[in-house]
Amino acid sequence: MSRDMSYDAVMARENEIMKKAVGIDYDEFELGDLAFDYEKMMREVGYSIEDIIRIQRETSVGNTPLIELRNITELVRAVSPKGKGARIFVKDEAANPSGSFKDRRASVSAYRAKEQGYEGMIAATSGNYGAAVASQAARRGLKCIVVQEVYDSQGKGQPEIMEKGRKCEAFGADVVQLTVGPELFYQSLRMLEETGYFNASLYTPFGIAGIETLGYELAAQVKERTGRLPDAVVITHAGGGNVTGTARGLIKAGCTGTKVIGASVDLAGLHMASDRDFNRKSFTTGHTGFGVPFATWPDRSDVPRNAARPLRYLDRYVLVTQGDVFYMTEALSQLEGMERGPAGNTSLAAAFAIAREMDRDEILVVQETEYTGAGKMPSSQLTFAKQMGVKVYRGDPAEDKPGERIVIPQRPSQIQPKDVDLMQLKRSYIKNSMENCREDKLSAAERKFLAEETKLDEETVEILIRDLEVI
Repeated sequence: MSRDMSYDAVMARENEIMKKAVGIDYDEFELGDLAFDYEKMMREVGYSIEDIIRIQRETSVGNTPLIELRNITELVRAVSPKGKGARIFVKDEAANPSGSFKDRRASVSAYRAKEQGYEGMIAATSGNYGAAVASQAARRGLKCIVVQEVYDSQGKGQPEIMEKGRKCEAFGADVVQLTVGPELFYQSLRMLEETGYFNASLYTPFGIAGIETLGYELAAQVKERTGRLPDAVVITHAGGGNVTGTARGLIKAGCTGTKVIGASVDLAGLHMASDRDFNRKSFTTGHTGFGVPFATWPDRSDVPRNAARPLRYLDRYVLVTQGDVFYMTEALSQLEGMERGPAGNTSLAAAFAIAREMDRDEILVVQETEYTGAGKMPSSQLTFAKQMGVKVYRGDPAEDKPGERIVIPQRPSQIQPKDVDLMQLKRSYIKNSMENCREDKLSAAERKFLAEETKLDEETVEILIRDLEVI
């Protein structure tokens, strides 16, 4: 008898499908209704950092250059108080096979899929990760399906997303393109069940462990070049994997004093699942539409337990405007001769302002770059924004309003990131945890887990729980 493939029936089989498609029994890590053993789950990857470096070298992933942005550093110092203006370096992840740090993520998943005898891989993503999975699948001789949200109800798609679809196809993947809405998860689950392919989720331990080499490598390169470890690393923050993996790698390299700073594009007011709003944003990743929800409730992902837990690692979280990022994209091209895409330049825009707060002898690293294709160019995205009724002009970035106005700064000194209240995010995370907890009283293990999740001591967590009055 054929299985019921209706939406409700497939969603009801989610855990069964995921367990088979990832090869992890997440039940082994559960400590209660709320808590799970995160570090044990990460160890289940079964690969040391040295193993992952070897795995990635087999498919030409990693060992990307660290580049000092001398001209941008000089511009920072020209608009900074005396004695301020940290040295800015960038890790050029565009040197990876598909052009972004996502190759690190996909490399371990592809290795695992091949090792476990899967015939192919499936990834549900409209971003760089699809191209990374397609590229690594090709290197490992695996089939690949990429499921994308591409169009609004009028059949319009952003140049950047359309380009990413073409890139996936160039690597030999079958690309399934959908309109915005709830179909993405359903369709990917259905295909996982029908094909028996490996679920190359962004949020498995395999994907996060693959990024650890980025932080580990970055630390070694800075030490070799400067004789010291970085003072701060700025990381584009979306679903949390970039922050989590890089921070874990930094820790493994001994960077316990390095400040981990997340940066997102401020898209406040736009709903990511809204048909109207879908094409009124000019960024497909690295924005608050992912950064805030995934920080305050990581387990909204497509696996039972998300390995990306950003609040465990963030020391600071800042927002920049779309115009700030477009400005810094042009600055990087014209001052450093490096044409790179918007995701990494989100971190660069934040780093430009943060470097002005730091001393001249300090070292600030922008953790990634990404490739730039025709669809990712500022001109393509801004032209499309205008077609969607968004005003684009030069002026004061404070006038920027997502979905209505993109304001390109007139001067570099106008780039002023806005700090997010991390404690407020931690309160939201604890509140969400309590609301999703069926028990009336938390166990000691669960209270310890919440402290680890929020990078707080248990006493502070107790106070927050009482203040929230949720149990």
